[in-house]
Amino acid sequence: MKSLLHALTVIAIGALYSSSAFAQADRPIPYPVFEPPQFASAVANGTRTASGEPGPNYWQNSADYVLNATINPADTTLTGEGTVTYYNNSPDDLAFLVLKLRQNVHAEGVPRNRFVAVTGGVDLARLTVAGQAMEEVTEGQPEAGQYRIQGTILTLALPGELESGDAVELGIQWSYIIAPHTGSFRQGQDGEVFYIGYWYPQMAVYDDVYGWHTEQYMGLGEHYMGYGNYDVRVTAPEGWLVYATGSLRNAEEVLTAQTLTRLAQASASDDVVHVVTESDRRAGISTLDSDNDLLTWRFVSENVRDVAIATSAKYLWDATRVMVDQDGRGGLEMVQINSFYRPGTASWERSAEFAAFSIEHLSELIMPYPWPHMTAVEGIIGGGMEFPMMTLIGGTRSDQSLFGVTYHELGHMWFPMIVGQNEKAFTWMDEGLTSFNTNEGVRDFFDGSADNRPQVNAWDRNRQSFYFLAGTGLAVEPMRHNDLFPLGGGTRQVDPIQNGARGVASYSTPAVLLHAIDGIYGRQRFLEAYRAYAQRWAYKHPYPYDLFNTFEDVLGEDMDWLWRPTLFETWTVDQGIASVEVSASGIQVTIADYGLAPMPAIVVATYSSGDTAELRVEASHWMTGTRSATLSFTGDDIVRIEIDPDDFTLDVDRSNNVWTDEQAVNSGN
Repeated sequence: MKSLLHALTVIAIGALYSSSAFAQADRPIPYPVFEPPQFASAVANGTRTASGEPGPNYWQNSADYVLNATINPADTTLTGEGTVTYYNNSPDDLAFLVLKLRQNVHAEGVPRNRFVAVTGGVDLARLTVAGQAMEEVTEGQPEAGQYRIQGTILTLALPGELESGDAVELGIQWSYIIAPHTGSFRQGQDGEVFYIGYWYPQMAVYDDVYGWHTEQYMGLGEHYMGYGNYDVRVTAPEGWLVYATGSLRNAEEVLTAQTLTRLAQASASDDVVHVVTESDRRAGISTLDSDNDLLTWRFVSENVRDVAIATSAKYLWDATRVMVDQDGRGGLEMVQINSFYRPGTASWERSAEFAAFSIEHLSELIMPYPWPHMTAVEGIIGGGMEFPMMTLIGGTRSDQSLFGVTYHELGHMWFPMIVGQNEKAFTWMDEGLTSFNTNEGVRDFFDGSADNRPQVNAWDRNRQSFYFLAGTGLAVEPMRHNDLFPLGGGTRQVDPIQNGARGVASYSTPAVLLHAIDGIYGRQRFLEAYRAYAQRWAYKHPYPYDLFNTFEDVLGEDMDWLWRPTLFETWTVDQGIASVEVSASGIQVTIADYGLAPMPAIVVATYSSGDTAELRVEASHWMTGTRSATLSFTGDDIVRIEIDPDDFTLDVDRSNNVWTDEQAVNSGN
């Protein structure tokens, strides 16, 4: 991202190719990417940089949560209490704090953009600051010592300012009805499985670009969350298996010797161990007995953005391990892989296998997985939903389907769990990067190397929904706030959220864009930029402009010609072979640019010997406004010429991308 003058400056094109008088109107030149003034101010303040790295003055606030939750399956309630210590690491003195009460999406009268069950929302019984009770008000702006709840947002006016560098402790007590899965999404219960998400009052993000993020949770969009440390105790009936984000710190107080022995076996083996079988699912066999029929499980986690809980009396428990170089120094650490599912659920006997491959593959593709476990949980939803160290997966699955959704949801451990992107405002950063990774994982797992790994071309354009909407007028730009997407449109109207314009813009478009960068710049350079972005912004809060700047910094060029048409607009690429002139000295190929989005034309000639030669028309050529370019290949034994034979560059119409020597014979050349 550079100045407008720089973006429109054209570097002279060398003798490799030249413009021809192709009879087309001048092509439009995309605007450069302009950073919003708030981001530009952050760069000026030194919290961010024009090179995409966090600035020397970068800061972010954090919190420590000590929480106790009791889950009562009989009346489907959760009651909770605890403390939140909030650290103001910003340079600003804060007169008020903002908390998110996301379960209020189930309250009467709150704004929503999808159907949910109305179960009453959060009953907040107590809110204190440094031990002093705060007063709730229902109208107007809260004054010092007061708070107001509006939808899913709680605004707390502090008794005194929280000065820069100081901390404050909040005391909270609350309860809510756990919504049924038929009127919930991403979390809830079906009477057998209780998956507990967004269950506690959580501090909103206060960042260096916009300050407090006070957007309502309306159901469709996901979240922007800060990092914190969590010490969580979960009380549930004996015989119910419980797992959550974090390390289980009191396993010997809740699990039997048999279960602990099998877990130890799983920790020492690459094989999948059946930790709890169908016949084990009761107190005294899988979990300990308790005098009051309840057990309390303690989970501790550091530097994570959220905590989720799963519990059921119906679950089987499979476990295995993967070994990961978590600190990057060559020493391998054990990551426990867990799979919880009900007997007879199709393909779930392979869940732990799929999860283990995913964690290993993603650790090699991007950066090492940093946490002590990764747990896949079956039930209640139709798709998948990620939480730190945990994922919920439902629906009827084949092996390929379960692998794909497992890899995708585990891929979210990198984006946005490690790299803390704002997926509410910029969904494409979360879903698009993860969709790119998923295609890479599907390709490498289903490589045809075994009977249970058939050959799958993960990047086949028939698998990429981008191509179903591109150029139809129904697509929308990815750089759109998640709450502002249309809910319909598209050629696959099974579920408008997943298969309409929102799904294409957020999942597929950025995935194929990254695939294009991979092809244009080459695998090594692409991975260098991709990994640099992840490493620079691990456990921090990047904006899209930080991603753009990082790629441009590492790859060494302004890439606004790529970001603007694909992410801010819905411009499409359409290149074709306009003409071929064959002579004794070689072939001249005229490439026509019929589309709106500039893209390098990668042109490959194949000789009768099978050898190939590649020439390119760079994006800078199209940025002059011309519609054509001519390339010259030497030799008189060329049998095939093709634009982008590996299908990287988003061309919406490949019907004119190939020329063969048979065409030359038939035309009399």
